[in-house]
Amino acid sequence: MAAKRVLGITSIIVLSVGIGWLVPVGRVDAHCDTMAGPVVKTAQAALEKGDVTAVLKWVKPPQEAEIRDAFKRTLAVRGLGKEAKELVDKYFFETLVRLHREGEGAPYTGLKPAGVVEPVVAASDKALDTGSVDELTKEITKLVAEGIRRRFTETVEKKRHADESVAGGREFVEAYVEFVHYVERLHVDAAGQAGHAVQAEKLGDPSGHQH
Repeated sequence: MAAKRVLGITSIIVLSVGIGWLVPVGRVDAHCDTMAGPVVKTAQAALEKGDVTAVLKWVKPPQEAEIRDAFKRTLAVRGLGKEAKELVDKYFFETLVRLHREGEGAPYTGLKPAGVVEPVVAASDKALDTGSVDELTKEITKLVAEGIRRRFTETVEKKRHADESVAGGREFVEAYVEFVHYVERLHVDAAGQAGHAVQAEKLGDPSGHQH
């Protein structure tokens, strides 16, 4: 029995390290892949409770069996000591986050530390915790209005000189494209909901609109 336990821990170590080596390090595109994110927090609470139910909402139905199996294995190893607990917990967090992002059609770039959450995401979580979205709405509305006004002002100014020279015309076109695409992206986001994959697509040209 002891040999089987050691073998199980060894397998988890290999899997955990293997995942780390295979995944490239990139910029943080989502809150869900951080140690302070809601996915990991849900997993931590589930492990302490010994009930996987709350975790399953973060994955798609086809991934449920894998998460249940990983959860069961994790619980079996946690009681073998502090180091085993820390290692196997991280293995489960990584597995859960990886499958969550896979289900959203987004790449998994590793589990990030707790301090890499962007302010707007932290503000969104705060709104959910306090039960009020007023402060978040006010701040986002202010930033959006400032962004539109700045791009609009720059475009209008360059338009005045667009026909004076080829260089001036090109500057106008560049400003125009930035202004229109900025407003277009805002409209797409405001008009519908998007997962990680759609958000990533929007970083390019969300509608195929070209000038």
